[in-house]
Amino acid sequence: MAGRDTTNAARARRLALFALVAAAVVLLDQLSKLAARALLVPGDPVTLIPGVMDLSLIYNTGAAFSLGEGAGPLFVLVAAAMCAAGAYVAWARPDVPLPLLLAVACVVGGGIGNAIDRVALGAVTDFFKTTFMDFAIFNVADIFVTCGVPVALVLWWRWDAARERAAAGE
Repeated sequence: MAGRDTTNAARARRLALFALVAAAVVLLDQLSKLAARALLVPGDPVTLIPGVMDLSLIYNTGAAFSLGEGAGPLFVLVAAAMCAAGAYVAWARPDVPLPLLLAVACVVGGGIGNAIDRVALGAVTDFFKTTFMDFAIFNVADIFVTCGVPVALVLWWRWDAARERAAAGE
């Protein structure tokens, strides 16, 4: 019985860490969006770093690059599914390396941050605009999703390759 309690305690710690990282991403995202909505006026950009980045408030009803216009409810469902899948992995898969789990938590936190906007405002608050190149206007949640997905993929590939080598007896 003690072994099971230890395993459940370890699972609970992993799940709590997953939730804490995701919540920190959501908090950072929502605070930055709150500031953007309070301080910026749509159509009136403010220079953040000359020649590199402006702050330019827009409300995006689509996804990245304004794709998926009007599919907000679908994106909210995807964020909920990601959250459930991440929590399941945190609890049920103790063999998943912690860095991979934390990368997934960052992606989940970003998804939740944008889902909050979709539910509360009907659109996502975006405000970072690059000026050195033509690129989509984005937010903190987008950064965590965009960076977290490739990091998670690389970590997953490395973990999976190590598992295959171990199974082959190498």
